Amino acid sequence: MKIKLLLISMMFFLVFSFSSEAVAQTAHKKPKLVVQITIDQMRGDFPMRYKDRLGEGGFRYLMEKGTQYINANYQHADTETPIGHAALFTGTYPAHNGIVAGNWYDKDKGKIIYNCEDDRYPVIGKKLVEGKGRAPTNLLSSTIGDELVISNNNQSKVFSVSIKDRGAILPAGHTGKAFWYSSETGSFVTSTYYYKDYPAWVKKWTGKKLADNYKNKSWELLHGAETYVFGKDDDRPFEIDIFDLGTTFPHEMKGDSENFYAALMVTPFGDELTADFAKTLIKAEKLGKGEQTDFLAISFSVTDYIGHFFGPSSLEAEDNVLRVDRLLADLFRFIDDQIGLDKTLIIVSADHGMNEAPEYMQSLGFDVGRLTAETIAKGIVKKGLAEKLGVPGQVIRVYEHPYIYLNEDEIRKTKYSVAQIEAAVAKEVVKIPGIIGAVTRTDLMRGSFSPTVVNKKILNNFHPKRSGNIHVIADQFWYFYYEMEPKASKIAATHGSPWKYDTYVPIFFAGNGVPAQRIARPVTPYDIAITIANILEVKPPSGSVGVPLVEVIPNW
Repeated sequence: MKIKLLLISMMFFLVFSFSSEAVAQTAHKKPKLVVQITIDQMRGDFPMRYKDRLGEGGFRYLMEKGTQYINANYQHADTETPIGHAALFTGTYPAHNGIVAGNWYDKDKGKIIYNCEDDRYPVIGKKLVEGKGRAPTNLLSSTIGDELVISNNNQSKVFSVSIKDRGAILPAGHTGKAFWYSSETGSFVTSTYYYKDYPAWVKKWTGKKLADNYKNKSWELLHGAETYVFGKDDDRPFEIDIFDLGTTFPHEMKGDSENFYAALMVTPFGDELTADFAKTLIKAEKLGKGEQTDFLAISFSVTDYIGHFFGPSSLEAEDNVLRVDRLLADLFRFIDDQIGLDKTLIIVSADHGMNEAPEYMQSLGFDVGRLTAETIAKGIVKKGLAEKLGVPGQVIRVYEHPYIYLNEDEIRKTKYSVAQIEAAVAKEVVKIPGIIGAVTRTDLMRGSFSPTVVNKKILNNFHPKRSGNIHVIADQFWYFYYEMEPKASKIAATHGSPWKYDTYVPIFFAGNGVPAQRIARPVTPYDIAITIANILEVKPPSGSVGVPLVEVIPNW
């Protein structure tokens, strides 16, 4: 009997030990840290376009050691920075998460508001200025970071860093903490939504004044100009001399310029500062060191600024891709040293793609041009309404890309309904050269529109309380900028359309046991959030529409 009891005890011990070890191994397979990197305006073809000159450990690591999706496209119509960032982390359309544009007309407040605007929360240390408060309160859906925090009673740490406030705030969601760059001081700031005062490590980083190290330094080519695809096209008339940086290499950072800190955003130096701050955050906050998975979002914004001022097919944009490659390699080495790439899930994507500068397309034989919101808001449409309906121009409240907002109070003074004015405006808009479509709010609400690919993207962009009365679509390759002149004349190229060059982005998964493979099936960036949720075994974000990317989900 004693021998039998002893054998039973030993079997129980072995089974319990084996089960505990199995549970520990399973738990270990969940990443200690998730790092989701967004490269602003990194069109899907950019990493492959210059693949022959990529170094080791950056994009090449993602391509050769991770899973690369080469056919990823957004399915919403307004491809702007806040919309893409919100979509990536909520896993859903603007129609669900509420970030329908960079700015929209708020009927309750009677004014145009910014996507991250909330005047209850000024930047720490700043006086409250109308329109300058910052918080994620306009975001209607939860993010993947929010779901992680909800799942374990706030034991996970969630942070987000970017040059742009919207590039940090929206990825951080409602429960994370966001830091963004100040073009006034060269430091990273946050608002009272997140902290009452800056953490000690942020104050220490700020005190180093690392941005000042770039004073009187020049952005020079990494390699000889003859090795670049656009090496012979350094000076083109449509490129913009922003902040006295000039339009040719080398681009000198003038230390005595009042715009010095802002100028850093238009050079690779801005991303270098962002990466340094992110690495400091990882160490100071001990990310990846706790029992629960932590989450860090990093958005590198410089690619977007360079594309806007020099064009995506420029020597500046080409050199920047090579520098982003080096930046990623350095960041991945740091993460490997601090946490281990085998314990870190890395995701890299972009918030949108980019259209070419129209002058570049014209040089290749395309019949395209430029038009701005002024063309619509002050020009042909109002004239047409006045001549054909006898309706005053005041019925058009404002054009804020991509929407025309109507003034319903003024419409009630006429004999026409809102739906009739919407239809009339849409009819006039499509007469403008470069405008290919206009879909009304009434048609979207009733479902009475042609189910084309573009119109479905417009519907995915539509939120009944925030979207305008008419969604306007420019024709392919036309430059259509949402600011009034003269601001529009200061941009070389832009994005914001439903066309493939604006929706096409890369998606990479790497680290934490992700297999090496290249996937060509169609996917969307909305698929990222639910995939992370499946890996972390938490519920997907509240408005999620994505489909799990099964190729990177481990079979534990």
